[in-house]
Amino acid sequence: MSQKWSPIIDPEDLLLLKNNSEIILIDARTGINAKENYQNEHLKSARFVDLDHDLATIGDNPAIGGRHPLPSLENFSKTLSVLGILPTSYLIIYDDKNGSNAAARLWWMLKSIGHKRVQVLNGGLQAAQKSGFPVSSKTETFNSVKKYPIQKWQLLLADINEVEIARNNNQNIVIDVRDRNRFDGLIEPLDLIAGHIPGAINIPFSENLNEDGFYHSPEKLKEKYSKIIGTKKTENIIVHCGSGVTACHTLLAMDYAGIPIPKLYVGSWSEWSRNNRPMITKDTK
Repeated sequence: MSQKWSPIIDPEDLLLLKNNSEIILIDARTGINAKENYQNEHLKSARFVDLDHDLATIGDNPAIGGRHPLPSLENFSKTLSVLGILPTSYLIIYDDKNGSNAAARLWWMLKSIGHKRVQVLNGGLQAAQKSGFPVSSKTETFNSVKKYPIQKWQLLLADINEVEIARNNNQNIVIDVRDRNRFDGLIEPLDLIAGHIPGAINIPFSENLNEDGFYHSPEKLKEKYSKIIGTKKTENIIVHCGSGVTACHTLLAMDYAGIPIPKLYVGSWSEWSRNNRPMITKDTK
């Protein structure tokens, strides 16, 4: 029987594994200075991935696929090979935003190609440092490996047309995980229009975390999401955010709770709001 891997690892458990050479740590911080911040200080031996270049293929027009479309399977395979990752590798991913940056996105992508041994660090970089995990500013060296074999994305995906159908169907639930102010159309720091998809419900990803910035227990998360989903089938639940990144934080929370992973709408609001689709904005309420 294959081992069931928890998608979350606590910093105390990571600390116990600090001398385990089998583990590959991945730093998935984002932002303008992410690479520089990594170079200045990162968890010892961690390898860096870049959201824009490694975990997405960004086109000229966000109306096609949103701001962070998934990379091609071929490009993702090359990224993993350059990082020295094999199908058997044990990966632990972290960022500095409790998994809501690219850590959960990379976790979802790895799960979606069938990778088994992958976890996200609970509490992220700050929690690891607080626990005493060693940090480094040196350039990490590692070898690339043979091509990572990928056949397809195995987890469920939804496109813009599926969302259009789902939002008007009481057998479906469309979940928007952005902050409430963005959902309500009060602010929009990243996209052109503030608001949300009509029919979507707002469950901010931040609600997956406790006051200390750690994921709630699997039991609490299961109770929360089971009430929302009810008896609806996994394929009838669609989760989105602004560009398909922080939505993965909620998919991770659901998996941690033992709930089957719903569909991800990668294009999310960044695609929807640029395609003359119906929108609820501050002015249309």
